[in-house]
Amino acid sequence: MADVANARTSRNGSEPSTAELVQRATEQVSRLVRDELALARAELTQKGKHAGIGIGLFGGGGALAFYGLGALVVTAILLLDLVLPAWAAALIVAVALFLVAGILALVGKKQVSRAVPPMPAAAVRSLRADVDTVAAAVKDRGRA
Repeated sequence: MADVANARTSRNGSEPSTAELVQRATEQVSRLVRDELALARAELTQKGKHAGIGIGLFGGGGALAFYGLGALVVTAILLLDLVLPAWAAALIVAVALFLVAGILALVGKKQVSRAVPPMPAAAVRSLRADVDTVAAAVKDRGRA
């Protein structure tokens, strides 16, 4: 957009005509919109990847917690049977599974939080800066 504000003369050396200015503005706005849409698409793709990874890790944590619950059930059965080596081993396995499930859930939560909100923040900031630049150029052009 800077070339609209800085281009004060046309090809023949005089002030650019209204048609030339409209043509330049149309081309630049079109290019700007395409670039902003590409930026938004890239940002949303990245956030979608983080959400997918986080959901997968949550699922993995849930599966391990399910196995941990199964191991605790086996532990309770073996405790009732009073076989010391077997219940101790089952209890250790259950605790280890729950620890891994908790770690996966925390990592998954972090990944999902990186994907929220799904609004492309960088594209919005860039678009606001572009609008401010165009507004400033129009205001400066009106004064000249």
